[in-house]
Amino acid sequence: MNPDQIAALNDEARGKSPQEIIQIALAHADGQAVVTTNFRPYEAVILHLATEQEAGIPILWVDHGTNLPETYRFAEKSRARLNLNLKPYLPLMTAAHWLALNGGQVPMPDEVERVESFSRIMKLEPFERGMRELAPKVWITALRKEQNPQRAATLQPFMWDAKFNCLKVNPILDWTPVEMDAYLLEHDLPNERTYYDPAKGDEKHECGLHAKLVTDKA
Repeated sequence: MNPDQIAALNDEARGKSPQEIIQIALAHADGQAVVTTNFRPYEAVILHLATEQEAGIPILWVDHGTNLPETYRFAEKSRARLNLNLKPYLPLMTAAHWLALNGGQVPMPDEVERVESFSRIMKLEPFERGMRELAPKVWITALRKEQNPQRAATLQPFMWDAKFNCLKVNPILDWTPVEMDAYLLEHDLPNERTYYDPAKGDEKHECGLHAKLVTDKA
């Protein structure tokens, strides 16, 4: 899509609900849409929104092998509750292998080089492999502005992702925890607040799936 077409989609999305934004997006998917998830808190919201509009839509999940037990249990609760067509992608290197070569523990947020090594090997490679194999025309995300303050001004409901040559859709971009909690309650959806992603570090550091890494060259 060219910039004018993206701008037209964002004009159409103005004032629309997340459900309506997903409907607009799926009209451009030709049956080739995916949702990405990491089963962090509130992920059941986007998973429910998307599967309500298209049952059986592929759900791409990079399981890097070092998630907390709570995250794995949440994933299974979500899979069962929403009948998810879950597509797990695993790294080529096991978590035990990476940890043995990198100090034996998952990286902490201030360990930038270790965080980014983990991100490249354990998350970006399987994510990129998954996107290549699933080859979506539409990529639905759970991105929200409040979680991406550095990029909030540049985020829109519809964006073009040149790397994967697909329409990237952010239906809940403007939602806050108030809307998220209300949606979970209304639809009796599971949630899990205990979460840590070694490829993300702290709450405001992006894992690289949606933004360039610190050590990437321009």
